[in-house]
Amino acid sequence: MYLFRNDYSFAAHPQVLEAVARSSAEGNPGYGFDPHCEHAAALIRELAQAPKADVSFFIGGTSVNFTAIAAFLRPWEGVFCPHSGHVNGHESGAVEATGHKLLPLPAGPDGKLRPEQIEAAYPTYQDVHLVLPRLVYISQATETGGVYTKAELEALSAVCQKLHLFLFVDGARLGCALTSEGCDVTVADLARLTDAFTIGGTKNGALMGEALVIPDPALAEGLFRIKKQRGAVLAKGWLLGAQFEALLTDGLYFDLARHSNAMAQRLQSGLAEKGFSFAFPSPTNQIFPILPDQLLPELEKICAFEVWGPGPEVGQTVIRLVASFGTTEDDVEGLLQHFPTK
Repeated sequence: MYLFRNDYSFAAHPQVLEAVARSSAEGNPGYGFDPHCEHAAALIRELAQAPKADVSFFIGGTSVNFTAIAAFLRPWEGVFCPHSGHVNGHESGAVEATGHKLLPLPAGPDGKLRPEQIEAAYPTYQDVHLVLPRLVYISQATETGGVYTKAELEALSAVCQKLHLFLFVDGARLGCALTSEGCDVTVADLARLTDAFTIGGTKNGALMGEALVIPDPALAEGLFRIKKQRGAVLAKGWLLGAQFEALLTDGLYFDLARHSNAMAQRLQSGLAEKGFSFAFPSPTNQIFPILPDQLLPELEKICAFEVWGPGPEVGQTVIRLVASFGTTEDDVEGLLQHFPTK
């Protein structure tokens, strides 16, 4: 069976597992107050060129998203997000369960929000009987594999500052975004342009774990308490720190992301050579081919994939294929052999 359903079908990169095993033989303080988390946080601050940033570690993407948003907002404040955003369609109402309404805006095929959308929508929420927008949520990369450019992030940051909105970037696939072809954004750019962002480990070689980076530590006041309140604190927190230490040593994090991208792009080019088209352009580790429905039953027998939705024509389906650090060239070439030439 070829595994292309997601980028967390494999446990962890061997160097990450070795780091966890070494830390298991030690004694460490709990709750993230340990040397491994401290060192991993220092590595992230150095990468972000943000020496005062607050850095904390979470088990997964949903928990870091709803905890951070709940910490940043007051009870009557809400969140602008793309209609295709992870918080809106894949987190079972987790943000709204904290009492903060999501205010989805239409996104294009690339999954991006545009500053003019925010400027146009914000004035419509000024009635005192309505939720007041206070935070803009975006993903880098987006749910459909799109990657924001530096200019696009600068424009979003500018409109957020103008309207006094926080800008939060979900970086569950940040490694794949930053190493994708043509991307001109760095971690330091994110620290400069956003109020908070995450560095995803779960989908990039870690057993589990996301790092939350808040460049201005004043915004992190009370974060640990609300993190604890929301069930987002791992008692054996050093297990997260040790993983990020391994990922951020000698560029492993970005090497794994480049590999994931390369495998997906080879698969994408191979399918294109066979005559298949794609629902969304994606330079990252997710691709979205449009397949004839009659191909799906046979494909399901040999490949794990996700059905994304109906295709542009009757009798077509869009599927998602995702490569990971565990994907091999043999996986890609083997799967391609099962696709006919159109």
